[in-house]
Amino acid sequence: MTIRVVVADDQAVVRDGVVLLLGSADDVEVVGQADNGLDAVELALRMRPDVVVVDLRMPGLDGTGVTERVLAAGIGVRVLVLTTYADDDAVLPALRAGAAGYLTKDATGEAVLAAVRDVAARRTALDPAVQRRLVELVTRQQDAASPSGPPRVAGESAGLTRREIDVLRLVADGLNNRQVARELVISEATVKTHLNHLLAKLALEDRGALIAWAWRNGMTSTPGV
Repeated sequence: MTIRVVVADDQAVVRDGVVLLLGSADDVEVVGQADNGLDAVELALRMRPDVVVVDLRMPGLDGTGVTERVLAAGIGVRVLVLTTYADDDAVLPALRAGAAGYLTKDATGEAVLAAVRDVAARRTALDPAVQRRLVELVTRQQDAASPSGPPRVAGESAGLTRREIDVLRLVADGLNNRQVARELVISEATVKTHLNHLLAKLALEDRGALIAWAWRNGMTSTPGV
């Protein structure tokens, strides 16, 4: 199966490099390029690729706006953000808009290709640095809302099953769904089910908040953030 991709970046050198990289893979076909957000949306709606690789800062419409419009169309296109930015105003809005992946431009070519394949396969692809940033961002937001911070509680006290705790620890340690499935010898569908149950039980909105909860409550094998 060939993965059809649209690449959107206003910097020609970067865009050409990504197109060249993706075009070198036997299982990827670049079906369109755009140098602004509005053209990226138009291409996505017309070409219906599997993945749109999009920068965040572009003229016309930024990457978050592109993500929102493409997903609102309900045509099954997935979005992978590939950008220079990993600051407060970039990471969370893009993921909340529905981006399935987020990489910074210092990622290796191998990492970019792997992320495109993961996103096309309906998996999440997060740069490790971005995942750490998510923990910092969400933890800081929670501290602002509750200066004293939430109490540290064991997973069992929150009503989590042993397997849900196992999944949570691995996700908090930076593993993606495929890696968690491999580690626990379960299917990716089962991992997704556990994650949905975790979000519901802990009343959290997204993966970033879930990771932050795990770190704050000592449910990770890696100390610190």
